[in-house]
Amino acid sequence: METIPKPNFFIVGAPKSGTTALYSYLRQHPEIFMSRLKEPQFFAGDIFGHQRNVTTMAEYLRQFEEARTPAIGEASTCYLVSPGAAHEIKEFCPGARIIIMLRNPVDVMYAGHCERLVNGGEHIVDFAAALDANEPRRYRTGPFKGQRVARPSYRQVVLFSQHVKRYIDIFGRPNVHVIVYDDFAKNPRLAYKNVLVFLGVSPNHECDFNVVNANRRIRNTTLHDFLSHPPKVLQGLARALLARSIRQRLSKYLNAFNEKFVPRPEMNQLLRKRLESEYAEDVRELSRLVDRDLSNWTNI
Repeated sequence: METIPKPNFFIVGAPKSGTTALYSYLRQHPEIFMSRLKEPQFFAGDIFGHQRNVTTMAEYLRQFEEARTPAIGEASTCYLVSPGAAHEIKEFCPGARIIIMLRNPVDVMYAGHCERLVNGGEHIVDFAAALDANEPRRYRTGPFKGQRVARPSYRQVVLFSQHVKRYIDIFGRPNVHVIVYDDFAKNPRLAYKNVLVFLGVSPNHECDFNVVNANRRIRNTTLHDFLSHPPKVLQGLARALLARSIRQRLSKYLNAFNEKFVPRPEMNQLLRKRLESEYAEDVRELSRLVDRDLSNWTNI
């Protein structure tokens, strides 16, 4: 009887730390199969509930049904902060290999705020105000429109020493590969090769290292929401009247018109220093865990 393919390695986060780029690079390797969907989120039911992209085991396994390679993986950044994901992954695949990508926690929070604004999960434009606000957020658009956003707070996401320790304790240090974003951005080719060695596949594969998931600024929020989640009636009408290639070109053109890929504005320096001080102790503990001096993240 044919064995159902299932993942044996997991990119678990952190968010905004290069996971989309690494997912894209690994998809190019002939000995690696990555899930069709980046961010299945299946094992994060404890924090995302029904707002996960994939909610059933059958649907999850369909992500890998075409896999015929020794290394099969997926990437869901919510697994790092989820208290239960590591345990569920271990039960699902006891010999799993874990890849963790880490970035300055202040930058992760700032980038995460920008992304939530674009994706409709945040309505407080000011970053400092959003950090400290306890009011519930509700989705502006999409399949969960109007629902309360089931997401950890910005501060919960970046308690990296706790999250990394959980994975090391459960999977063992040899099965956890840590990538520091600074290294990945500086030399993606070397970081990619080290991942291939960790996964036990040929380390000599070359791929393109294009910039992936650059920061976006939206010109018109209403148009962005419409293009991301068009009404089903209009989707059906477009399918009836326009060829698929024309629909794709039109969507690509409108999105390109409405999006600008620009660097994030520099954070207020007083706020940055306050946040660096707040996370200095966690960064020191993280440095010890991963045996890497990360003191430049806090400048303290």
